[in-house]
Amino acid sequence: VYEPFRKMNLLLFVVPWQVLASRTMGDFYMEDNVSKRHKVLFPLIFAIVAVVGLFYVKWDPYYAKAFVAAAKGSIGSSIITGTSAQAPEPSVQAALDYASAYFTAVWKAVVLGLLVGSLVQVLIPRKWVTRFMGANDFASSLRSGAAALPGMMCTCCAAPVTEGLRARSASVRSAVTFFLANPVLNPATIVFMGFVLSWEYAAFRIVAGIITVFCVSWLAGKAAGEEAVVSEKDLALKDKEDAMESFMLRWMKSLWKLILHTIPAYLIVVLALGFARAWLFPTVGSEWGNDIFVIIGLALAGTLFVIPTAAEIPVVQTLLAAGLSTGPAVTLMMTLPAVSLPSLLIVKKAFPTKALFTIFFGVVIIGIICGLIAPYILG
Repeated sequence: VYEPFRKMNLLLFVVPWQVLASRTMGDFYMEDNVSKRHKVLFPLIFAIVAVVGLFYVKWDPYYAKAFVAAAKGSIGSSIITGTSAQAPEPSVQAALDYASAYFTAVWKAVVLGLLVGSLVQVLIPRKWVTRFMGANDFASSLRSGAAALPGMMCTCCAAPVTEGLRARSASVRSAVTFFLANPVLNPATIVFMGFVLSWEYAAFRIVAGIITVFCVSWLAGKAAGEEAVVSEKDLALKDKEDAMESFMLRWMKSLWKLILHTIPAYLIVVLALGFARAWLFPTVGSEWGNDIFVIIGLALAGTLFVIPTAAEIPVVQTLLAAGLSTGPAVTLMMTLPAVSLPSLLIVKKAFPTKALFTIFFGVVIIGIICGLIAPYILG
């Protein structure tokens, strides 16, 4: 009677952690020494961490939030202005208040992003990432976009995962697709948008979001130029070289590098943007209309500014109620979630400088175009 439970305990607890703590992971990639099921143990562990983390941080809370959005027609107040149409005057207190509100909303997702971004570098073989996201073509980009949909992360939380994918040989085009698709094509955000703003706004977001993700990623791939093709033999060799170090050592190195690249600049820039809210988003007036200069200014401000997942919805809802016209509102709806100054700083080592500028200005230009055509479509 005891024997099956003893074997189950050995299988579920002892064997995996002995594997993780082993000094070498070379056996994981050598057919002679370990059975095929061992080759998938690390990816399985990664999948479990990702699924459990996403369920706790994203899927379960958003499922409940959808009912709130449907019942109340709101998912909260604007993180930029609160319930008013005017952001607080620049001050240290304004910076601290925004940073507090922002990090209260995103800290769990930031931790998950760092965890997944570091684990993808040590648990997933390079050749898997290369086969799935390594090509600079539409098929690889499409797969990356599909992989991003369950993540539902804001741009700053998707950034560490994007950096991890680049470290595992994902192409620029595919990595940018993943980076943008997480916030722009977030299914939960689109559902909230339908209940809070309108289903016309949600449909506009889907179409414009698809164009944004795949056009900007294509342009970023072109800007980055041709990438060196790494053979599967070389990838396998790199995996074996990695295997000479223990899992824990490699993971801690990857995690520390991500933290170092992410947290310091992240904190400073969020404080600076919170301080400058009133300058980036001046008091709304009905006289703004759909003026092209207003749309251009908000496209730049929206692309620079940082918000939590789905926070663009109450921002736009509050500003529309205060008299903001459809064009500028749609510009913010498209640019606020897509990228931000902090997220671009986080991924700056993952992409060439030309690709980073292409991402920024690509989002700005598409935001301007959306703002100009939206009044004719949405009224």
